[in-house]
Amino acid sequence: MVTADPIAALEGQARRETTPCGEGDTVWHVWGDARAGEPPLVLLHGGSGSWTHWVRNIGDLVAAGREVWIPDLPGFGDSAAPPAGSDADALVAPLAEGLRMLFGPRPCDLVGFSFGGMTAGLLLAEHPELARQLVLVGAPAMGVVPQRQFELKAWRHLPPTQQVEAHRYNLGALMLQDPALIDGLALDLHVANVVRDRMPRRRLAHTDILARSLSRVACPVHAIYGQGDALYKEWITALESAYAAVTPDLQGFTLIADAGHWVQFEQPEAFRQALLDALAQGARRLQG
Repeated sequence: MVTADPIAALEGQARRETTPCGEGDTVWHVWGDARAGEPPLVLLHGGSGSWTHWVRNIGDLVAAGREVWIPDLPGFGDSAAPPAGSDADALVAPLAEGLRMLFGPRPCDLVGFSFGGMTAGLLLAEHPELARQLVLVGAPAMGVVPQRQFELKAWRHLPPTQQVEAHRYNLGALMLQDPALIDGLALDLHVANVVRDRMPRRRLAHTDILARSLSRVACPVHAIYGQGDALYKEWITALESAYAAVTPDLQGFTLIADAGHWVQFEQPEAFRQALLDALAQGARRLQG
């Protein structure tokens, strides 16, 4: 394993905050310092993940002057399971409570990746005051894919050596377009995350629940996807019009070349620019 030192170093630079969740806490990791005029930047990770889904982006965002808050979502990483439920809708109440405890009436800029994007849409549909703007990254549940575009291999029943092969296959099937990126950091992070997933029976990602939620999200919204996202494949071309049909204040739709679903890991520099541009555009929209 090659990731222990860099991941430990990055985690060691973070502040740790907690908010109530079920029988325990939601754990929040915080980098950078608050700047005048800039709201907290909250990043929500994907399914079977943790804060490490953003490991290649944190330093760039802090260098750009943002205070970055990343929870381990309830049921993942170091956070306790939500008090009830096993899907994104079960995360809305503990996240809303946590954001209010941490920031009071101050809205954040909210960014959600994959399952975290779907969760963010559900959250703002119910609690629109919590965010100034929303950026969705590789989000599912937009209702444009007629059938699942991939199948993952089960791994929990396998001996350890075969488990690693299943994880490697799953990373290539869903997360990464470039097979050269699978071994090393990505594989280490993926294995460390999936073994701590206590929410394995999720189903909402295969519905249109995000599209239905976005119709109730009034703040500026921007979408960013890898052009080769395995959730959509050839249906990626239908996605922009799907967003435009349901989103009251859609500010932009960005496709990043040479990237799959885990776009912020696969193309961190292009993603950084796309995200910072989206956040700046949303802020200008609100100012003028």
